[in-house]
Amino acid sequence: MQKNALINKLEIQRSHMSFILPLGYNDRKKKDFSQTLKKNGYTYFQINDNLSGMDIYGEEIVVNGKELEQNFLPYVGNKVFPNSLEEHGFHRYTKPFTEEFNFKLRSTNIPFFIRSVDIILGPFGIAFLTVRVQLKNVEIELSDVLDFMNHFRAVETKLKEEQGAVIVCCESGSHLSINELFFEYLCPFLKGFILHDKKLKGYYGSFPFFNDERMYASAFLFSREKSQMTQDQLYRMGTLDGRTPTGEEFISANNPEYIQRYLDHHLHDRWAPNSYTIVTEHAYITATNILPKDMSRELSQYMGTHYYNFLLHYFYKIMLLRISYEYSEIDWEKDDEYVKSLIKFITLFSSWYFFQEVSTRSEGKELSKMFREAFNIDNLFKEVNNTLHELYKSQENDASARMNMLLFFLTVFTVVSGIYGMNLVIKDWESPFGWKEIATYTFLEWVSLITAVGGIGLSVYLIATTFGKLLMSKFRKKKSKSRIF
Repeated sequence: MQKNALINKLEIQRSHMSFILPLGYNDRKKKDFSQTLKKNGYTYFQINDNLSGMDIYGEEIVVNGKELEQNFLPYVGNKVFPNSLEEHGFHRYTKPFTEEFNFKLRSTNIPFFIRSVDIILGPFGIAFLTVRVQLKNVEIELSDVLDFMNHFRAVETKLKEEQGAVIVCCESGSHLSINELFFEYLCPFLKGFILHDKKLKGYYGSFPFFNDERMYASAFLFSREKSQMTQDQLYRMGTLDGRTPTGEEFISANNPEYIQRYLDHHLHDRWAPNSYTIVTEHAYITATNILPKDMSRELSQYMGTHYYNFLLHYFYKIMLLRISYEYSEIDWEKDDEYVKSLIKFITLFSSWYFFQEVSTRSEGKELSKMFREAFNIDNLFKEVNNTLHELYKSQENDASARMNMLLFFLTVFTVVSGIYGMNLVIKDWESPFGWKEIATYTFLEWVSLITAVGGIGLSVYLIATTFGKLLMSKFRKKKSKSRIF
């Protein structure tokens, strides 16, 4: 007889969380965006000074710049840690907050701090909003922690199990939704820069190719010292199974064998039985039963090297989905220039940012592999490669068809001109009134007239279409909110 999965309790004594939201912004307004961020108290992150003196992680957590640099291959580090806004890469702006709020849901009241906010201006008009949260250091059950994470990441609460949460600001006493907390309280200036897809309803920055109504959740959880972590607890961390709308503990699987297979695919247990890391499409969580004072290095890596490792692969997923979406939007009868732009877009992304190896350390490589599997990156990249092949094939076929048609007309004109000894002039054309004699032309004179007029018309058409395409291309680039499209 099959056994049902049991839910075991786990007390969490300390937690550090990050919630990451991808946004679309106008890449051509990057300098204005940067100036606005600085005016609002955000500091540009550079690996040399590493935001020294700013408490952005809480609990005296320090991220070492040299360790960040040494954990990434040089060609990756140049993109992840650019020296200035003029360089290609991920431009991070950070602001400490240290504000206290209360999370209210049903009868639950969870006090928490917002430690800092990152706004990262990434390549190709993709930005990331990262909000670092720490629950107040009181013992809390795992189900409540996961329930908090599941609700806090919901920017647009469309499902019943995501509704009902209210954020209370301790300083002003105001009640906010998650959307209001981000876009009206923490970062009200974002609305002026974030793009919004006209086809979609919801918060600012919706992507038509990505399910961005919920943030990606990340956490470092400390349980009681030497407490045992069971399979059901680790599974619930990966799926963010907290509580049902009625407040009961919830797990989204009933089969222990299924849970085992799921963990085999998503669990990193290198440091078991004391620490585990689970990576899924929705969450990236590390849980440990070691005291925080003995995990300072691991916390630093979580806030630093692992954060950037995750960010790169999350960017890969978004970009690969974007390329697939752009490919599906092609109107093959009209979008010849769009096809060329898409080929350039794929090529630049692949050559500048898409790397199979990003980390120099063994644990970094292991996490990279888990991120790639959780985000299905390899399969998405194969699909993009097929897309690129089809685009090149389409371009070659179109170019071949145009060349064949041009050669056909040129051959006709050349043959006819050769028959006439390269002389298509009729004596009547030399007189201002000679054109009146057209009705009396012989067959050969009609052939001469049609050939001459057709040749002139073809030349005018080729010149007009060539300059027209150049003008349309410049207009499209100027109108576009991305440097590629």
